[in-house]
Amino acid sequence: MTVARIYIIPAADGKSAEMESALTTLSSTVRSADGCEGVELLRDLGNEHRFIFIEKWASEEHHAKSFASLPDGALDGVQAAAGGPPDGSYYDYLVR
Repeated sequence: MTVARIYIIPAADGKSAEMESALTTLSSTVRSADGCEGVELLRDLGNEHRFIFIEKWASEEHHAKSFASLPDGALDGVQAAAGGPPDGSYYDYLVR
């Protein structure tokens, strides 16, 4: 059963381009993880400093294992461009 892990991530003022680049790089790392079924990156049309990062996983356990084994520095660019902590939650797919 596929689950989604959705993050809403704010970029700091003047850091939207850096956040986009960091999340694009991170998406490649996440995509290669065992159990990852895809990644999507969106930017809010009404607020260029707000991003949504969607990871699709075979299970919550696959996500947790992948997160724990991220390479050193994998989140550095995201953290450097962040305007606050991300809001993240797991979601079940009801209609696809």
